[in-house]
Amino acid sequence: MTAPTLDQALISLRDLTDAAATLRGVVVRTPLLRDETLSAQLDADIRVKPEMLQRGGAFKLRGAYNFLAKLPPSERSRGVIAPSSGNHAQAVALAAKLFGVKATVVMPETVTSAKRGGAERLGARIVLAGTTTQHRMDRALEIARDEGGVLVPPYDHPWIIAGQGTAGLEIAEDLPEVKTVLVQVGGGGLSAGVATAIKLRCPSARVIGIEPEGAPKLSRARAAGKPTRLDKTSSIADGLMAVEIGGTPFVHHRAYMDDVVTVPDAALREAVRHLLDRMKLVAEPSGAITIAALMQKLVVPSGPTVAVLSGGNIEWDGLTALLGG
Repeated sequence: MTAPTLDQALISLRDLTDAAATLRGVVVRTPLLRDETLSAQLDADIRVKPEMLQRGGAFKLRGAYNFLAKLPPSERSRGVIAPSSGNHAQAVALAAKLFGVKATVVMPETVTSAKRGGAERLGARIVLAGTTTQHRMDRALEIARDEGGVLVPPYDHPWIIAGQGTAGLEIAEDLPEVKTVLVQVGGGGLSAGVATAIKLRCPSARVIGIEPEGAPKLSRARAAGKPTRLDKTSSIADGLMAVEIGGTPFVHHRAYMDDVVTVPDAALREAVRHLLDRMKLVAEPSGAITIAALMQKLVVPSGPTVAVLSGGNIEWDGLTALLGG
């Protein structure tokens, strides 16, 4: 797979502000909350952006709704299909419900009950396919071909990146003096969008991508100079398990991301517990990975720092199993 050239793929500030206008009144403008405990421990101003408070329990509605809004009504009316480990599925199901169209979501056979149940409650038809990103994409493409629906990509599309990037615009507007932003890296839509928004609005700020040790797809791509498929991935951060970074996101990472670090699974459990105990926020492991990087001192804050908490789609049984309680 060859990455697109920069002039082919970069979204603009206008794309981001247009997406923000589209999403106004639809998505929650999540606040920046100060993590008093980590701020004291690290002698820094640490804030979190809690996207678990977003409709659907994660940031994904931003991109999904923006994508559906940009479709011509004649295409949108055919229905939409979403390959997803869980959060994108719920977001597309919700966006489809808001637009009054049918949704089919293709989820892994190992999907958590919280994520499957969320999509079902929103009215989506559930199809299970394998365990990898590619399994889900292949099945979604089959359904789109056979049934005529529109595929809503989870991350590798400029409309998705622009929608997810509105979270970065909000950070820049609410904390213009921000100096460090930590953001999750899965397939790359959120991290690409946030990095673009931050660098275009706050060019002196650092943007650091955070990914699991067992799924270092951006680290591998940066070393190779292009997206590179991993042989396998393994992590409790099920939302960050893509085997390859998206081509369009990678162009944005190459232009705007300062660094990427990897985090071990054990640190994710500690971060989930920290957010629950100290901030009264329920995060899934993928959502807590940025806090894990700070707790492990894998990123040293410089100036006001924001950790994106990408989602909290984990229910009681999953939470107690994760934390051993």
